[in-house]
Amino acid sequence: MCGGEGTRLRPLTFERPKPCIPIVNRPSIQHLVSHLSNLGFREVVMTLGYMGKDIEAALGDGSLYGVDITYVHEKTKLGTAGSVRNAKKYLDDQDFLVVGGDHVTDLNVLEFYRTHQKEKAVTTIGLISIDDPGEYGIAEIDVSYEIKRFKEKPSPGEIFSNLASTGMYVCSPEIFDYIPSGKKSDFARDIFPRLMEEGKSLKGWLARGNWTDVGSPHMLRQAERWKLQEITTTDIIGDLSMHGARIQGPVNLGDSITLGKNTRVIGPVSIGSGTTIGNNVLIGPYTSIGERCIIRNNAKIFSSSLYNRVTIGSNSTISGSIIDNDTHIGEGCSIENDTVLGPRVVLRNNVVVHSKTRIWPEIVVCDNQIIKEHVLNDKFDLRCEGS
Repeated sequence: MCGGEGTRLRPLTFERPKPCIPIVNRPSIQHLVSHLSNLGFREVVMTLGYMGKDIEAALGDGSLYGVDITYVHEKTKLGTAGSVRNAKKYLDDQDFLVVGGDHVTDLNVLEFYRTHQKEKAVTTIGLISIDDPGEYGIAEIDVSYEIKRFKEKPSPGEIFSNLASTGMYVCSPEIFDYIPSGKKSDFARDIFPRLMEEGKSLKGWLARGNWTDVGSPHMLRQAERWKLQEITTTDIIGDLSMHGARIQGPVNLGDSITLGKNTRVIGPVSIGSGTTIGNNVLIGPYTSIGERCIIRNNAKIFSSSLYNRVTIGSNSTISGSIIDNDTHIGEGCSIENDTVLGPRVVLRNNVVVHSKTRIWPEIVVCDNQIIKEHVLNDKFDLRCEGS
């Protein structure tokens, strides 16, 4: 399911759909499809909405990932269940796995699928224990994994469980008897309550591993951290020019990368092709740097995501932040934790951006400014809440 606009991740989703946000220099949807393929899933039906053509471009026909992809476009928003109903004719009247296109996970969903097939449930819901389940649907199960209660986005006092729905379901074909055709409907809000009211069996599957639906910049950084941890060796793809630099792996390096004198790169780190890094630069663990970036002398980058063609000025520090394409950071700047800078932002010299701040695309910040709150651009939608 790839229909949402990703408003909660703005400014990163103004010019790309959420499944195409880079994670370790690849659209996140590529990681997901590769994971499903590695588990043995070969037929993928993808429901598309917002900027769906970009998702098609990222995946093609799926052959590069060992799968066969069928794309189904939504003319209007149909919700999670409605979008699946819209793709019914491609599901071959058999059990099927439903996964959000924005999910990043290493869960064994093949085990999930096979567990459902052994049961008589209409649907089995993937559940995972989390510390703060208030933004998710939560479920109460018994010793047989039968779901006894389900509550979507509970308020304080209603949180009877910390088992949150992953938004991954295995459904039997019978589910289509409960999803109206051509109308907007959601699994959690509409379909599951109806199934329970009618006494139908709804099962839970207890997931073990990493999962996120990438609903916030913090979750996006966490997802990238997981993927960077999967780098276990140092790989150099193409030419590398080093002048007294040191690499402490594991690190993935693209083609035509330059590392200056006395620079340190401490993995896990991924650096894209054509990137130039100056002298006395420190690149800390859990950092991803895209293609054709320029990191000038004495800069420091810790646990951050830099997309393509980003410039970081000398003596600037980037900590736990996300910086989108073509953004320019001047000299002596400090970008604090959990900050998101949109594409084509320009920060002049000696700018400080406080933590948890977002800057909309094409904003220019003058010298010596301190940014303490979101900086919006009315050329773009101002909302950052929702899907």
